[in-house]
Amino acid sequence: MSLRGFSPSRTAGLDRLAQFLPLAGRAYAASRNEDRGAGHHEHVSCLSPWLRHRQVTETEVLRAVLSLHAPSTAQKFIQEVFWRGYFKGYLEARPTIWSDWRRVVNQQLTEIGRDEALASAYRRAVGAYTGIECFDTWVQELKGTGYLHNHARMWFASIWIFTLGLPWQLGAEFTYRHFLDGDPASNTLSWRWVAGLHTTGKHYLARAHNIAQYSNGRFAPEGLVETAPPLTERASHPLSALPNLLSSPPAGKLTLLVTDEDLHPESLGLDPLQVVGVAGVTSVTARSVLPVPRLVQAYAERSMEDALGRAAIHFSAPVERLPRLDGDSIAEWAERLQVKTVVTACAPVGPVQEQLADAGDWLGLRGLKLVQLRRPYDAAVWPHATRGFSELRDRIPELMDQLDLRSGRPVQGRLDI
Repeated sequence: MSLRGFSPSRTAGLDRLAQFLPLAGRAYAASRNEDRGAGHHEHVSCLSPWLRHRQVTETEVLRAVLSLHAPSTAQKFIQEVFWRGYFKGYLEARPTIWSDWRRVVNQQLTEIGRDEALASAYRRAVGAYTGIECFDTWVQELKGTGYLHNHARMWFASIWIFTLGLPWQLGAEFTYRHFLDGDPASNTLSWRWVAGLHTTGKHYLARAHNIAQYSNGRFAPEGLVETAPPLTERASHPLSALPNLLSSPPAGKLTLLVTDEDLHPESLGLDPLQVVGVAGVTSVTARSVLPVPRLVQAYAERSMEDALGRAAIHFSAPVERLPRLDGDSIAEWAERLQVKTVVTACAPVGPVQEQLADAGDWLGLRGLKLVQLRRPYDAAVWPHATRGFSELRDRIPELMDQLDLRSGRPVQGRLDI
């Protein structure tokens, strides 16, 4: 894999996992905070684009790591994998965080058209001409590769909020739109964590000496705001019950709908003899009312092509692309195949979930049924993600046993769950 670009295929993700495995233990713990710049991130996994779209699954990654490292040796990396599930579960339990963010972002994008000072500051930030060398470099790297090192993401968000004084919601929109791994939960909640909204009163301030140290001296920023109170908000986001979804497929003939939320349909537990047709549809342009970069769209489209190619072989069923994720498109396809049940992988809070909810209502009116399957990993992790990460972190050994992750399987070419 070239670290200047991410190949949008499951094979490439598995290859990267195999390359990284020897470093997932003490080496990762020692160097994971270092941002060495675009094309030089070999010391971290760089698996997030494949994990985000589940071209490679968390279960596969954890099993592979535990086939080579003791849990204590790979503890830091294992915890980072579970952070992704934590954010997913947290947003599932508090979906108003997402809906409020979307509403405020649209208001702020409208305000940019009326407030020249805000518009000018925003243009400087997203155009990479703030004069803060590290920040401008990260903007260029993000636009050019769709990726940033995790530490750089934290610094970036902190400078955006506390030094540039821009709304965190606009920053979250900008990165969500540009990341290959743009994820409603990880992106939104990470920005809230930096701002001091995720854990009330606990924020993250980028400091010049820290950036200089962990960028290996590439940057020596001046003028950063290093003392500021955390942000506050009036809105409250009460807990909601997790939707009651199936964890195993229904009986009988069905069609399989593949979205860019989950691009490993082979591991959903479906009997290939059940599946009479497979359709894929991407929704990446629904991330924002602003144009989603071609780089991100191309990754999503080619990733879908890869997933459908694998699905055609695995299920020995006709495969096609749908023009859009809506009730009419899905219904026309299912009715043409004379099947009443459409199955898809669970879509967590975000645009795809919203589109599936609307489609499901419409399908019901036409006598069809849309069934979402929740993966065992999500079913195990999400219920423990309602408060701080420590609650989930303390349960990681128990969860690894529950999910049979310690059995460990070495990476040899293609992996299956």
